[in-house]
Amino acid sequence: MVLVFLILGALFTSGLATVATSVLTWITTYFGWFYIMAATFFLVFVLWVMFSRFGNIRLGPDSSRPEFGTTAWFAMLFTAGMGIGLVFFGVSEPVGYNANPAHPNEVAANTSASASEAMNSTLFHWLFHPWAIYIVLGLALGYFCFRKGLPMRPASALYPLIGNRIYGWIGNLVDILAVFGTLFGLATSLGIGARQVNAGLTSLFGVPNIWWMQVIIVAVITGVAVLSVMLGIDKGIRRLSVINLWLAVALMVIVFLFGPRLYILTGMADFTGYYLQHLPQTSLYVANQQTDPNGFEFQQAWTLFYWGWWISWSPFVGMFIARISYGRTIRQFITGTLFAPVGASIVWFSVFGGAGLFYDNIRNAGLADEPAELTLFSLLNELPMPGIMAALLSVLTIVVVVLFFATSSDSGSLVVDMLTNGGDPHPIKLQRFFWAVTEGLVTIVLLMSAIGMQEGDADPLSTLQSASLVTGLPFAVVLIIICFGIVKALREEDQRVLVPGTTPPTRGGEGAVHVPPPGDVDQAKVRSGSSAGTAKESDSSSDSSDSGA
Repeated sequence: MVLVFLILGALFTSGLATVATSVLTWITTYFGWFYIMAATFFLVFVLWVMFSRFGNIRLGPDSSRPEFGTTAWFAMLFTAGMGIGLVFFGVSEPVGYNANPAHPNEVAANTSASASEAMNSTLFHWLFHPWAIYIVLGLALGYFCFRKGLPMRPASALYPLIGNRIYGWIGNLVDILAVFGTLFGLATSLGIGARQVNAGLTSLFGVPNIWWMQVIIVAVITGVAVLSVMLGIDKGIRRLSVINLWLAVALMVIVFLFGPRLYILTGMADFTGYYLQHLPQTSLYVANQQTDPNGFEFQQAWTLFYWGWWISWSPFVGMFIARISYGRTIRQFITGTLFAPVGASIVWFSVFGGAGLFYDNIRNAGLADEPAELTLFSLLNELPMPGIMAALLSVLTIVVVVLFFATSSDSGSLVVDMLTNGGDPHPIKLQRFFWAVTEGLVTIVLLMSAIGMQEGDADPLSTLQSASLVTGLPFAVVLIIICFGIVKALREEDQRVLVPGTTPPTRGGEGAVHVPPPGDVDQAKVRSGSSAGTAKESDSSSDSSDSGA
């Protein structure tokens, strides 16, 4: 099905753009309310689970401990979960909202009020809600795979509700939706990253800023991602993620030191407080097309796009953070994947978005007039530093985007490999190669959809947005069902697990499970094993086995 899409998309590029725009309008008009309510429901749900008695349960046997250190774990989940978008939208989104307020009749552009509203909308799109969406699937997969021995596939999260039918057409349909969501969600990010890399190369070296150059960029960086995913998590993805994180931090520190430090620090407190105060209101606000056309247009173009994007990314990020979170308790998992990235994102947007707002509102730099992919580079040129240093900083920005590009692609390839390999956490290398290349091809086709429409009639980003919204809609329903499956399974846990300081039996007692570390689950035995779906620890050199209750 993906290959058919690639062929048709390559042959009928303008038709793909037209269809994508029509579908985007239809979904945002009739299902916008559903996206808003679903995203808020996921946030409330994960907070409830974190503070509940279920927080002491481990994603694995009770004796298990984390597989990766905290720094490496955070680097991998953060670069996979946000990645390119932070660099692309870090400056452009706040200054864009500041110059074009969602309600121009109530808030004047380029004022302190519009700056507060701009940062509120930006933080709303990037903080608690997206990570809550990721956590729902990540928690379900980590729990059912590592604690119950089921395959690492989204369908496993439905086991408490449909039982062994997860191995039939229902489970396969859920996994197929996850594959498409991952591919098109990643294509959106990779297309955005290619545009920003192209813009940076144009400003530095004068290379053409056009679709075919972006295609070349996608092809080159896909090659880097292929190499990384072939090396595996520890040798490839982990090392690349850690390097990427430190380079991004270095870029942020330099911008802070040369930027309006006092404005950034005061804004960090002010903007965060404004966001938290208005969080309930913004979380439940649904604009009406008849009574609030400006708000509806803003929500259609931004909020609904983001919610669709995050939901379409949830199979990818959820499976990936589940895969690297073996041995952590549910409370540690939710705390680490919700509050740590949120804190880092607040600092990031306060530095880059705050600096952009300062230069636009106080220095009249006109950053909002620049194309989104050029905004960050324009900000670097505004900083009071020598020209050579600004150029070096632009090079560093390109490197960071490239590495975010590669870490997103290699992590996504690993997830699609697991999905299409029956939930095996260690898929074969040939399949890793195939899906890493396919992701690049999907991105190229979506970018090429604007060929022949370069005079302002279409933007490749609109096709990318449509792909995210279309794939995100059905999977949002799946995520809601998964929440009920999680609650049902957690309530059936041995009560002694839920009380700190007590140790349940490892075999023989009701609710007892014994699951080997990642990669040791014999999926064939799981499929033909007990109805509880627990794993059997196997040794290829021995006929003996130890089954859970």
